[in-house]
Amino acid sequence: MTAADVSALARHLFETHGPKALAQAAQEASSFEKAGDSAQARTWRQVEAVLREMRGARES
Repeated sequence: MTAADVSALARHLFETHGPKALAQAAQEASSFEKAGDSAQARTWRQVEAVLREMRGARES
């Protein structure tokens, strides 16, 4: 999956799940890790990273 595809998936996930998108991506990654599908797990970890970037830094 290309970086553009990962970003598009992250945006779609955020549009459909809102603030819960990050948790959803983590759950997907965990499920694929448990199933032994490292390629899909890696993709979902990349989606997680994009979602964190989209969220931005927290203000203190």
